[in-house]
Amino acid sequence: MTPDSFSDGGKWTERDAALRHVEDMLGEGMDLLDIGGESTRPGYVQISVEEEIARVVPVIEAVREHFDVPVSLDTYKSGVAKAGLSAGADLINDIWGLKYDPKMAEVIASAGAACVLMHNRKEAEYRDFAAELIGDLRESVQLALEAGIAPEKIILDPGVGFGKTYEQNLEAIEKLDLLRYLGYPVLLGCSRKSVIGLTLDLPVEERLEGTLVTTVFAVLRGAAFVRVHDVKENVRAIRMAEAILERR
Repeated sequence: MTPDSFSDGGKWTERDAALRHVEDMLGEGMDLLDIGGESTRPGYVQISVEEEIARVVPVIEAVREHFDVPVSLDTYKSGVAKAGLSAGADLINDIWGLKYDPKMAEVIASAGAACVLMHNRKEAEYRDFAAELIGDLRESVQLALEAGIAPEKIILDPGVGFGKTYEQNLEAIEKLDLLRYLGYPVLLGCSRKSVIGLTLDLPVEERLEGTLVTTVFAVLRGAAFVRVHDVKENVRAIRMAEAILERR
């Protein structure tokens, strides 16, 4: 629901267009809908809680009215999360892993909601990248548990494209299976991101094939979720990869 997202900003900001897009994605095999009201692309401009609520709450309510699909709300602000959960969201997808807003964990716990805890840092500065990635996510998990969020409602995301260099983004994908040792389902979100564009020297609209490779890699590494733009193509890739793995 943003006018300035890096890939599809402005395409779905009108309510009816958004609902048509939801219907299309459901037909293509989407299991979970992620709605965002503030772009978090590199160099994004932060908007107010009030504006973000005005963007996401009406579409959450409309989706709830017309479709039977779990709804994830992409926000790191507790005020937006509280409004979205009241409107019918099931899950909060927090790009700061509960570390930006000290009230976020409590809001999620009070609603009995699920959460995606994403890894992020203000600067891409690490001594031991893999170890610090895991350590940072452990901290987010601890914040969740201490607030009363049920363990079975926690999902982890390595945060590709956030607080990492190009090389670190590739490493985060390659070491995806390490996150599973923390004991929680893992989500990978690489769709059309700069790590693909830089690797293949391609613009946003030509990054489908690169995205599909990361999706298949996620299946091989045991991830539970992928967050994508091109639902049909990624669903087909997942089904093919799973069919091969079942022969083990």
